[in-house]
Amino acid sequence: MTRPPCPLHTEIPLRPVLDVLPHRGTMLLLDTIEGCTATWIDVRATARPDAWYADADGAMPAWLGIELMAQAIAAHVGLLAMHAGGRARPGVLLGTSGYRAHRPAFESGAALRVEARELLRGDEGHGAYECAIHIGEHCCAEAVVKVYQPDDFQTFIEERFNS
Repeated sequence: MTRPPCPLHTEIPLRPVLDVLPHRGTMLLLDTIEGCTATWIDVRATARPDAWYADADGAMPAWLGIELMAQAIAAHVGLLAMHAGGRARPGVLLGTSGYRAHRPAFESGAALRVEARELLRGDEGHGAYECAIHIGEHCCAEAVVKVYQPDDFQTFIEERFNS
């Protein structure tokens, strides 16, 4: 008897990054989405020597790895919402647990592979992802990233600024 594929490992149809993320211009750090399932995403980015973040050698400081991870998670959540017939909604980065960069910067022109694997998804919009950034086969940074996607983003933001 053949079993149907596990829905957690079934590929989700991919879309261009610009269709999934709200980021534009210099704030969009991702180039492409390479793979996605219900619990995992694989994206690509490039350390651009002419970008706003580039140091004197054209490298991307490793602390930007947290934003790369956050954008990968946003792409994952957005693709899942679109696959379910909805739309990508805004969310917030709550924090990281143990961000470890194994180098001070990602060298100029480096092709970065960012993977995020869902560890937790709560009914109230909370989530946690295990993330890693690779150059080739070398892990350059890793963290557990916690996120929150409120039902009403505008009200959530207004309440935080008015309190």
